[in-house]
Amino acid sequence: MKLRITATGLLTMLTVQYAAAQKGQLPIYRNGWIDFNKNGKMDIFEDPSQTVDARVKDLLSQMTLDEKTCQMATLYGYGRVLKDEMPTPEWKNKVWKDGIANIDEELNSLAGNSKAQSAYSFPFNKHAAAINTVQKWFIEETRLGIPVDFTNEGIHGLNHDRATPLPAPIGIGSTWNRKLVHQAGEIAGREAKLLGYTNVYAPILDPARDPRWGRVVECYGEDPFLIAEMGKQMVIGIQSQGVASTLKHFAVYSIPKGGRDGNARTDPHVAPREMYQIYLYPFRRVIQEAKPMGVMSSYNDWDGEPVTGSYFFLTELLRQKFGFDGYVVSDSDAVEYLFSKHHVAATYKEAVRQTVEAGLNVRTNFTPPEDFITPLRELVKEGKVNMKTIDSRVSDVLRVKFRLGLFDKPYVDEKAADKGVHTPADDSFALQLNRESLVLLKNENNTLPINKQAIKKLLVTGPMATAVSHANSRYGPSHNPVISVLEGIRKQAGKGLEVTYAKGCDVVNPGWPGTEVIPTPLSQDEQNDINEAVAKAKEADVIVAVVGEDDKRVGESLSRTSLDLPGRQLQLLQALHATGKPVVAVLINGQPLTINWENQNLPAILEAWFPGPSGGIAVAEALFGDYNPGGRLTVTFPKSTGQLELNFPYKPGSHADQPSSGNNGYGRTSVNGPLYPFGYGLSYTTFEYSNLVVTPDQGHQQTDIQVSVDVTNTGKRTGDEVVQLYMHDKVSSVTTYVWQLRGFDRVTLAPGEKKTMHFTLHPDDLALLDKNMNWTVEPGDFEIAIGANSEDLKLKKTITIID
Repeated sequence: MKLRITATGLLTMLTVQYAAAQKGQLPIYRNGWIDFNKNGKMDIFEDPSQTVDARVKDLLSQMTLDEKTCQMATLYGYGRVLKDEMPTPEWKNKVWKDGIANIDEELNSLAGNSKAQSAYSFPFNKHAAAINTVQKWFIEETRLGIPVDFTNEGIHGLNHDRATPLPAPIGIGSTWNRKLVHQAGEIAGREAKLLGYTNVYAPILDPARDPRWGRVVECYGEDPFLIAEMGKQMVIGIQSQGVASTLKHFAVYSIPKGGRDGNARTDPHVAPREMYQIYLYPFRRVIQEAKPMGVMSSYNDWDGEPVTGSYFFLTELLRQKFGFDGYVVSDSDAVEYLFSKHHVAATYKEAVRQTVEAGLNVRTNFTPPEDFITPLRELVKEGKVNMKTIDSRVSDVLRVKFRLGLFDKPYVDEKAADKGVHTPADDSFALQLNRESLVLLKNENNTLPINKQAIKKLLVTGPMATAVSHANSRYGPSHNPVISVLEGIRKQAGKGLEVTYAKGCDVVNPGWPGTEVIPTPLSQDEQNDINEAVAKAKEADVIVAVVGEDDKRVGESLSRTSLDLPGRQLQLLQALHATGKPVVAVLINGQPLTINWENQNLPAILEAWFPGPSGGIAVAEALFGDYNPGGRLTVTFPKSTGQLELNFPYKPGSHADQPSSGNNGYGRTSVNGPLYPFGYGLSYTTFEYSNLVVTPDQGHQQTDIQVSVDVTNTGKRTGDEVVQLYMHDKVSSVTTYVWQLRGFDRVTLAPGEKKTMHFTLHPDDLALLDKNMNWTVEPGDFEIAIGANSEDLKLKKTITIID
């Protein structure tokens, strides 16, 4: 008779065994060490006092080909590839009977995937116990007992059922607040650790240079310096909790041709020098300064060479030049694309060979791990992949596992999870992060903040007023209650202000996006919805129109061909404006929008991006003046998609106005300049800059430059200013950018308060890639500027670098 064990029964049995193991009752659990290979003696790799390199070498020497290749593949968790919530006897017949590199998104009840919903995701202690159970199976039931690295997404909070939810990365970037980003990383890392995850796939370091690209919402912004600074803090925060941070997506991933995503995902048109200065810069700096333990290789090509099959990218750049010493996982389909999309491999098996030779450590995809492991084993046996190559790739994986302490303390404290995951303090932090992500784009005649005592009736309208789905991302926490903007306004309005609501229109109309090319007339139902909003607007004192994009209009594989407000939203705003009542637009969106009419005609516009579940409260606080918005744009807002690419930093002449007379003046045929420049944002107060001091004003190539400036709040409200430092190399051997961001700090000032802000420019901040593609600081004059955004430079001084 075949023995059947239920998942619940096995969990109970293994939990009892685990408790017994903690008391030293099982033979492999010894005093201060674990007998992973079950040979009754302490091997070097089992000895916590030995060096990591010695332990890796010893363990590797005991591994068979089957065991090594199992450390080079991901097993996607329950509801993706894994069919069982808990270990079953059949696992002894699976490829992972010899171990596995990592298990991704295990029992996290992934939002939007009904197959992934699990009773083991919540309460949190139950998930910790379940992860311990799975980990215990690999330690006790495989020959060498190599622990699993449990990976999970985490770009705006850990991707787990009811973990602490944060705004989308584009909003996090808009805070310009390093301290908050570091704390966000700490929260994601802490929650991962308590829940049993050991590796967080965050941050995304891709510069969002084309706003049509759907994943702009998942990036910190378009500028490499800002991305590097934010990414560094996120990595340090995550890894301070004893888990790994894995960077995404290496490299040149975020600039697909024409901003097209989906089936395209290829062919970035990026010159070599631009690649280093813009797209590789954040990865280089974060790897060198924060030491992340993971990198995800991208599925695109560059200059005809698929990155995941490129020795240049994965070995020469990543390891030899940047000093990366962790392990590389592939993005989904990155290995397969060498065969199916890029056509640089005649067979999938050849694609496997190319990626392993290039430097890939672990293949990750939503298909069974044996799809990669089986052809890899065949390649070794056929002599097409050298065992030394396999040993090198596996060593990188094992090294990270030793650094994470998985061979010393492989289990987590189940009781601690409920106390340390998604605490009230975490919710308070998330609300503050939502607040600081808000960017005030326009505020004519002090329309904002709304004086609740001066008005009697407020209309909230627009398709995003009651929207909530944008707050729960595929790559973040799920199943948290969301406060919509309408609900937030009602909570903050108090009893004396009547708040009415009318939808006005849907996010998109039937036939969209085709109707952006060939417009169609309003249907009767659409006209009725707008008429209802207008009727209520006429009875209101102020109108708050919440417009923008939902999570079906922007995100992965959701690139757009237009950046106008989708659907009938502009027509709604125009009808509301025609009432003569003040219309405040609140934007819920994931990318810059070409809101030209809105900017010209509406008195106030507040950018909220994709906020987290507490975003409705943050928006309402800003509208009523309980919070003074101080975020700044990290992406340029164009006036037209015909201007793209239009971003910061940029080369001389590339953003120039077209003259109508004089040299090359043949008339005006294009719209020029950004709608809102990089670094832009307003406040309910005003600031004054003075006393710019740069020392020394003459230095050598390795000299640090000290910069200070006084900033004063000259208004009547406490507010935040983001002080931005820019640098310009006046004369150089190669063309450099007009201005480059090289410092920033967010400061809160009370009315009349003055603070002195301090910055340090390091040699790397002044360096360029010379004609020989070497980073160097060239002698000459450099202009240093302090400003409120990239176009509003208040104070400037020139320094000279000598040999």
